[in-house]
Amino acid sequence: MSTIMTAGDAIVAALEANGIRTLFGLPGVQMYPLFDALYRRKHTIRTVASRHEQGCAFMAYGFAQSTGQPGVFSVVPGPGFLNAGAALNTAWAANAPVLCITGQVPTPFIGKRRGHLHEMPDQLATLRSFMKWAERIERPADAPAIINEAFRQMLSGRRGPVAVEIAWDVLASSEAVPKATAAQIDPPLAPTASAIEEAAKLLVAAKRPIIMVGSGAQHAVAEVLALAEALDAPVTSFRGGRGIVAEDHELGMSNYAASLLWPQIDVLLGIGSRLELPYLRWANNYLQYRDVATAPPQLIRIDIDPQEMQRLRPHAPVAGDSALAAKALLEAVKRLGRKPTSERGFIADAKKLAASAVQKVQPMVGYLEVIRAELPRDGFFVREVNQIGFASWYAFPVFDPRTYVSEAFSGTLGYAFPTALGVKIAHPDKAVVCASSDGGFMFALQELASAVQEKINLITLVFNNNAFGNVLRDQQLGFDSRIMCAELQNPDFVKLAESFGVEAHRVHSPAALQPILREALAASGPVLIEVSIARGSEVSPWEFINF
Repeated sequence: MSTIMTAGDAIVAALEANGIRTLFGLPGVQMYPLFDALYRRKHTIRTVASRHEQGCAFMAYGFAQSTGQPGVFSVVPGPGFLNAGAALNTAWAANAPVLCITGQVPTPFIGKRRGHLHEMPDQLATLRSFMKWAERIERPADAPAIINEAFRQMLSGRRGPVAVEIAWDVLASSEAVPKATAAQIDPPLAPTASAIEEAAKLLVAAKRPIIMVGSGAQHAVAEVLALAEALDAPVTSFRGGRGIVAEDHELGMSNYAASLLWPQIDVLLGIGSRLELPYLRWANNYLQYRDVATAPPQLIRIDIDPQEMQRLRPHAPVAGDSALAAKALLEAVKRLGRKPTSERGFIADAKKLAASAVQKVQPMVGYLEVIRAELPRDGFFVREVNQIGFASWYAFPVFDPRTYVSEAFSGTLGYAFPTALGVKIAHPDKAVVCASSDGGFMFALQELASAVQEKINLITLVFNNNAFGNVLRDQQLGFDSRIMCAELQNPDFVKLAESFGVEAHRVHSPAALQPILREALAASGPVLIEVSIARGSEVSPWEFINF
């Protein structure tokens, strides 16, 4: 059955059919028909306004990262899409399902280089260069199928960001459009029996195995824990897999605690992880590639993307969905008969030693302890690319999957605040704390207006050391204190926030933060807390990351 409608209406109908109930956007002339369609369907899809294209793209990213469901945003083409590019690249790094819907110059002008408004030399090629998939809608009738293909690409196999562009004139035009239906997502890749058998034999023979999980295992919580318990193997993660096994479980541990075990590990099982920590950081090998096929320990990799087995070649490759593979591996290990071990005391000792060692990273560990004490177990912590963010890699225990939100390997300074707004939109009934910084917060502070307008009761901590802290330390230590562009002149963040209508406070110590954070968690609107720190006073967090 077909209905006469505009391409804008067809796109919105397709989003609805795929379960989208929130869209982040910043309208402009090329996208008016889409936003008009959203207005007429506003009781079905909530449209959250942003003050910058990067902001709404990061909101979509936060929505996707914290839910595992697609985050959708729409911006104008050219400069609008390019402003959103940092967030899309971050989504690519994190394998996050983010959909960008953008415009294009009128059809007769595409590729003509006549200087039409927002024209790019080849926007579609640019989109395709750093995203999983991108396509153009050429006519309204094609919108349902192309939007569905975007969902299929985004959610099948290794997840990632996708984009759809549509010319200005096409978006406004009308014709008979087929009824929208939900996309058919590819079934998860099942591992082969031979690959499972090979991996199981290594695990059965292992004396001290360890499991490292990444974002590709977020949906395999029960399967990973069952396998870990059968192996008596500790489970750790760097960023994306934190909380898959709670760090207060006997087998859950921080990545620094895991590094203390590393010299005695004979089998590493990587599940949905690039394994950056052991083969780049722990190996002190960050500036060069290392083939691990002949190096100890024995490496087993489970990954949905078969190409990963060539990027870092394991001894036993298992291409397949993490949940399916972990379940099959558990069955094979039980069948082959792994002997029971008594490693939990060994694991507990490493956890205690690590917790004690990292106490030197002050004042950041002190602040992290306060945040952890006040944040509910299922609350969300969004880290920034800053001193407290680096320390949180190993000094902030995580208990539930997806509750530790990071920028993956992209290192996108300034992403945290707008991302946290998206997290809070996705989880209005859960606590969300963003640990930003003076440098990073200034990248997107205009989104304070969005927080007030959209009534997003996010708690934002701005750690203010009047510097790009990492840059300052590197220039002091590596360049004989030739400081360039690292010392910052900042506004009064409390007055700034209050000028937007945001409740604001200033503290100077972890003890002072605790009661204010407790009150902020009960607030009905956004709260900003500036944490003042003397420039250069922080203990470097890097001792426990790079060895």
